[in-house]
Amino acid sequence: MSQVLHLMKKYRVYAILSPILMILEVIADIVIPYLMSRIVDIGIANRDINYIVRVGLLMIVSALLAMLFGVLSAHCGARAGYGFAAEIRKQTYKKVQGFSFANLDNFTVSSLITRLTNDCNTIGQVTMMSLRMAIRAPSMLLFALIMAFTINASLAKVFLIAIPLTAIVIAIILTKARPLFLRLQGRVDRVNAIIQENLTGIRVVKSFNRQKHEEKRFRERNDSLRDTALQAISLVIVLMPVLNLIIYSTIIAVLWFGGQQVVVGSLGGGELISFITYITQVMMSLMMISFFFMQFLRGSASMQRILEVLNTNSEIREISQPVNELRDGSISFNNVSFRYPGSNENTLKNINFDISSGETLGIIGSTGSSKSTLVQLIPRLYDVTEGTVYVGGEDVRTYDVKALRDQVAFVLQKNTLFSGTIRENMKWGNENASDEEIIDALKHAQAWEFVSQFEDGLDHRVEQGGDNFSGGQKQRLTIARALLKSPKIIILDDSTSAVDMTTDAKIQKAFKEELGHVTTVIIAQRISSIEHADRIIVLHQGEIESIGDHDTLIKTSPIYGEIYESQQKGVVGQ
Repeated sequence: MSQVLHLMKKYRVYAILSPILMILEVIADIVIPYLMSRIVDIGIANRDINYIVRVGLLMIVSALLAMLFGVLSAHCGARAGYGFAAEIRKQTYKKVQGFSFANLDNFTVSSLITRLTNDCNTIGQVTMMSLRMAIRAPSMLLFALIMAFTINASLAKVFLIAIPLTAIVIAIILTKARPLFLRLQGRVDRVNAIIQENLTGIRVVKSFNRQKHEEKRFRERNDSLRDTALQAISLVIVLMPVLNLIIYSTIIAVLWFGGQQVVVGSLGGGELISFITYITQVMMSLMMISFFFMQFLRGSASMQRILEVLNTNSEIREISQPVNELRDGSISFNNVSFRYPGSNENTLKNINFDISSGETLGIIGSTGSSKSTLVQLIPRLYDVTEGTVYVGGEDVRTYDVKALRDQVAFVLQKNTLFSGTIRENMKWGNENASDEEIIDALKHAQAWEFVSQFEDGLDHRVEQGGDNFSGGQKQRLTIARALLKSPKIIILDDSTSAVDMTTDAKIQKAFKEELGHVTTVIIAQRISSIEHADRIIVLHQGEIESIGDHDTLIKTSPIYGEIYESQQKGVVGQ
């Protein structure tokens, strides 16, 4: 809690008021049994109607005050608890946004979703309970014990047995509950993972008619979550009757010994009634404490999971005085090797090449040759393991990360559009872009030809993930979005694979004619997409097999020649 307690600052007034109001509610509740004993022992015994009315009115006022203080305390506790949770969620989300790709590889998307939703909500509930129940229960226990000993110290000795016995029962159950709550959160992660995977790939599931198979997988994880939850709840089920047994046994003992004192006249009947009420308050306070600690254990498990995210330092670290501007779009790899975190084998090995600003570089190779990994080192989505990547003549590790990525437009292999309008999606590239600038970028990406057909044009709705567009349309929209950044370097990671060859040729022509000053790096499976490039790198198993222009590689690179021949045969066959 010490690591995140500063996030409560915004809600500190509510956090202070909630326990104060709760203590006032407890005092009002404690007074009521005492006033009731006065009515019985004085008012009724003396048949004093005026006394009964006066004290009765005081009881009503106390009850109303208790209700008022309770409502206000609940309101303040909820504002502080859930406000605190919202701040933790905001801070955790911000932390995730700063993660490198290497960090994101360590957390599954489903786990991060669970942490930002379920775990943060649990922390909010526990914080609210800490400000209310954790104050009310001990206060009620203390004040009720004081009143019980004030009424009859000898009779109050019954608590010397009841309280330790209750504490032992609670301790045993809490010891067994902690690992269950930790396991429960893990089960929630697993259920969220399969839901996300299944809903994302629902079209594939249906096309392969695998609904029954996926239902079986979901049922297994869902049943596992249910069983773990039932195990945790069963502890509460056991706790309730055990605590009730202790409470009723205590009441019976008090009635037995207290009844004898009433007979001999050393204890009033009203005092015995109020004493029994205080017993109930004491034992219920212990029960509330046990419930609080059970919830607290679940909250501590959630906090532990949140702190795993907050205490994860980004693999991408900036120097104290970074470079804030790229001189140009030149790129140089100097003896670069790279391996993913946790791997013992290099994915890229001894990569060396240089391209001048404004040049076009093509990259081709078989699946798994690490083409995407190589280009992800340029905007520093990963850091190199060995060697140096230079952009604009500077080591990428010396740049301010934001400044570097603002000048490097990256069109990823997996195209992502966000729910909203086409205009809103385009403004990811430049939030201040005018409609004319957006249309110009769409034209360069050969996307305006279909966008202009929509009646609402740039205001056309984009569904989540861009599911209302074809694969080729999504690729052209994401290219246009990248162009709006007006970058010095643009990287196209197989981003025209779903586009027909004619449209692809138009895109390459537009890039050559209109964006000659921009360094362009193109990863492609089709040689026709990169044959115009100034130079082409042929990657094989993470190493550069050959580098040169199209004509040179046809003659010197066996891999390039084989790819070219196979694709030419495919074209002739068509």
